[in-house]
Amino acid sequence: MANPSNPAPKPCRPNEPNSSPLKRISEKLKENPQQGNWLASMLAMTVLLCSAGLITTFAWISIQFILNPEQVSWLNKSFPGLGNISDNNSEPSQTLREIQDSLSKQGQIAGQILPLERDTTASFLLPVFKQRANCQSDCKYIVELRVYQRAGNPELQSVSKAYYHLAAQLKVTGPEESFVVAPIVNATDDNQGSSLPLPLSEVGRFEGDTPSPGVWFYLRGQRQQGTSAIAYGQIVYYNPEGTHLQLMLPWTSPSGQLPQWREVTGGDAKELVVDQTVGLEPQLRVYQVNSVKFVLNPIQLEQISLTPPALQDSDYQNALMLARSGLWTPAFEQLQSLKKQLTGQFPEAAQAQMDVIDLHSQVTKTQADTSSASPSQQVLADLIDGRWDKALQVFEASLENAKDIATLLKADKGRLWSRVEAQLRVNPNQQSVQAWGALILAAKYGQQRANSWLNGQSKTTTDTLTYIQGLLGQLNGDAASQIPTHSSQIVGSVQPIAEVNARDWLQPPSQQTRHRVFEDTRHSIFVDTQQDVSLQKADNQVWYQVEVSAFHDGRRWLYYPFTNLKPPQTSPEKFLWKALGIDSDPEIQIVVWLANREQVTTTATIKAVQFRDGVLRLLVAADESVETLYATSLQQPLLAMTNSALEWVESVPMTLQELYQQDALGVKAMLPVLWRSLQESGQLPGGAVPDSQYILQKLGSLPVQEVDLTGDAMPETVLTISPEAIASLDMQDTSEDTSFPPQQPTLRSPDNNQSRPHTLILSDSGQVIYTDFKQDSPALLRAIAKLSGGQSVGLLLENAHGYSLKVWSQKNQRFE
Repeated sequence: MANPSNPAPKPCRPNEPNSSPLKRISEKLKENPQQGNWLASMLAMTVLLCSAGLITTFAWISIQFILNPEQVSWLNKSFPGLGNISDNNSEPSQTLREIQDSLSKQGQIAGQILPLERDTTASFLLPVFKQRANCQSDCKYIVELRVYQRAGNPELQSVSKAYYHLAAQLKVTGPEESFVVAPIVNATDDNQGSSLPLPLSEVGRFEGDTPSPGVWFYLRGQRQQGTSAIAYGQIVYYNPEGTHLQLMLPWTSPSGQLPQWREVTGGDAKELVVDQTVGLEPQLRVYQVNSVKFVLNPIQLEQISLTPPALQDSDYQNALMLARSGLWTPAFEQLQSLKKQLTGQFPEAAQAQMDVIDLHSQVTKTQADTSSASPSQQVLADLIDGRWDKALQVFEASLENAKDIATLLKADKGRLWSRVEAQLRVNPNQQSVQAWGALILAAKYGQQRANSWLNGQSKTTTDTLTYIQGLLGQLNGDAASQIPTHSSQIVGSVQPIAEVNARDWLQPPSQQTRHRVFEDTRHSIFVDTQQDVSLQKADNQVWYQVEVSAFHDGRRWLYYPFTNLKPPQTSPEKFLWKALGIDSDPEIQIVVWLANREQVTTTATIKAVQFRDGVLRLLVAADESVETLYATSLQQPLLAMTNSALEWVESVPMTLQELYQQDALGVKAMLPVLWRSLQESGQLPGGAVPDSQYILQKLGSLPVQEVDLTGDAMPETVLTISPEAIASLDMQDTSEDTSFPPQQPTLRSPDNNQSRPHTLILSDSGQVIYTDFKQDSPALLRAIAKLSGGQSVGLLLENAHGYSLKVWSQKNQRFE
């Protein structure tokens, strides 16, 4: 509100009647024509400036006279002929009680006063409310703000009561409904909100460090919109120099947050931040306090906008385009890189835009780094932060994840899609972004729309198309599509099969008819339909079945029983063939060890699969020569394995005696453990353990291998006790002999195991970590093999039922 002590600017007037400018110019022209011309120019300019000032002053007075006459009440004294202009300061000074009573008589309610300085003694802000008729709750709303100052009249100084006069007042209306709900309303929604102002029910002062001079207040109301409790209001500034109140800015926050003064762009000055975030989509409006040439209110709040770009640089403009689409972190990272290149050439306006982008990026990074219980929420946080590859990992993890994420994509109102478009404009050949574009379209409009869009992308490679087709299959519940493509790595036991019933077996998905659903000059996309084809083999082949003991599914090795293998009810054959890695190469090797330990191999073809109760079987067609192998093997099980499954580990052959010569201390520590192990297994009689030299004399010819089996970079010692070694120690039993050392130890071996060698494995610390002496049906260590797809080394064990693989478990500290 204007104050008579601050009159409007006065127009320019000549200083003295005697100092005629024309006369002086005339004199100067006579003395110095050039100087006279200069004076004439200055005079003309002065006249123009004064005229402009007069016009501006009268325009301001006219507007205030019409809209807010009390602001120019000082004209009463200067121009009595204008009539009586309303002047609030002409009201008599009143006590606070009298002010409250006066408002009550006018049907208004005085609110709680707020200090303008340290306390309310010298001045205060008074909100004025009205009561809504027929109202049950939240019935008061603000209609006016008033500033009162302590009366300075001498006659009131001696009175014990404090008297105040009205210094400024401001009519208040809330923001329009359409403005309040705008952040949560889509452009396509029917109800965009009305133009009616919403009521304001609360006034508060911003505490702490705020821009000065002056005092900042907020007006607040609340509206329930669906599940959102939207806070909204006005920002009010009080200028003590002009004793002026002004509405500075309407605000709205779907999350119900009050505006905050925060340091965003650096320096001492703080900015006003209005949080319009909806869900995980950050939207922070940042306003700077800027100076303006206006006497009553010399400042304004101006938003730091991302349009137009502060730099005419293509990389800078691309970064701002990413930010406007919601990719705050990629935009900020691009700006950081650009700023390093433009050392010393980064203007202040560009830095302000970058700071606003950084503010949003901090929010999206935190959200993406926080683990979410829901896969869809985690993917949403990742996509908002531009983590395309990480989001795909969550999607590919399981069919359940894909199903949950499909619901998210279907509900997208355009925010995710705008990110895809923006990122592809910057990097058109980014495979993960193309994948998410196809997934969004497939979820919303179907796979055909996604395929059409993919084929319209100029930078889509054939490999990318193949990869994305797998993702689209997973989106539609195709479990096979989530399995990575890999070569077959299978280990199992071969057994003859007397009869084959085609209904018991799942045939390969390759027995299908392909239908082209889309084709252009660059790509073709197909859909497969299953045909009913009976099992067939060549005339010179015979049927065998392979009972799988272990296989690699493209991510990890799985072992019998396969309780964690869960084929879907839809197209289980496609899932199993891809999980086994035999969809592209169905060949498998059949191996047998002859009596002389020679290895013989032949090739078979996988024709079908079967999975029941954790047991996985393959139906293979093998050449008739396998029957000869089976007969030659003395009825021992045949090994089945694919080419890339195992790599035999061949160590340098040596005896225990030779190892002793290389590492005497290590072998000395090992020998008592070996002797006790043989005693505990019943191979040697009980009693005291003889000295190392005696043990080495008796067992020094045992073959040993040094292989790292536990993955700790330290070799374990594998001892093989063959039937020949057992025979060489066949002496008279001296278990009753009390002399030391025993005179004639006997290596005992149960009759049913005499033809099978035994294995004992000692760790690098000399502890027994594997023995087959205690098994009722001992396994034979056929080979030590390195498993493909990792650094694991396993034991290939043969027993009466077939073959199995055991690898070291770091968790349980044993072979499993």
